[in-house]
Amino acid sequence: MGLETWFMDSSEEDQRKPHKLTPNQPVSLEKLRQLGVFHWKLNADIYETDPELEKIRKDQGYSYMDIISIHKDTLPNYEEKLKSFFEEHLHLDDEIRYILDGQAYFDVRDQEERWIRIAMKKGDLITLPAGIYHRFTLDETNYTKAMRLFVGEPVWKAYNRPADDSDIRKKYVTSLQGC
Repeated sequence: MGLETWFMDSSEEDQRKPHKLTPNQPVSLEKLRQLGVFHWKLNADIYETDPELEKIRKDQGYSYMDIISIHKDTLPNYEEKLKSFFEEHLHLDDEIRYILDGQAYFDVRDQEERWIRIAMKKGDLITLPAGIYHRFTLDETNYTKAMRLFVGEPVWKAYNRPADDSDIRKKYVTSLQGC
């Protein structure tokens, strides 16, 4: 099965639940591409030697990578980190994540301010463009292991909403005009 994405409901219920509308309103990969979000499905079992991953890294200039395990037994300050990941924010650089194990959600805003939930599973690699409002959470399995990729040295700074006056946000919004 391919990447699963949908418009979210507005429930305040546990962020780890799917939050699908009734009836479900799926979102196409084309809609994600219009937002600047790109996806690849790779074989996570061979990530250390995968020629397809190496080609993507070379083509995109992803020179830095590390691996993070997000689980209460492996991540220091687990609950605090999860809360900060789920705060709506943007970055000055693209965010690139490759799920090596487990599952998680990325939520992104569309042009009408609606949340789109992206269900990430083992083998999914995603890029979120600089300037897009987004957030991250685990699903109800409470575990994921992800590769974080960067162009050059990593920058960990998140700019919580509102950041509409930032140059990178303005550039991102301008890039959506006509979509």
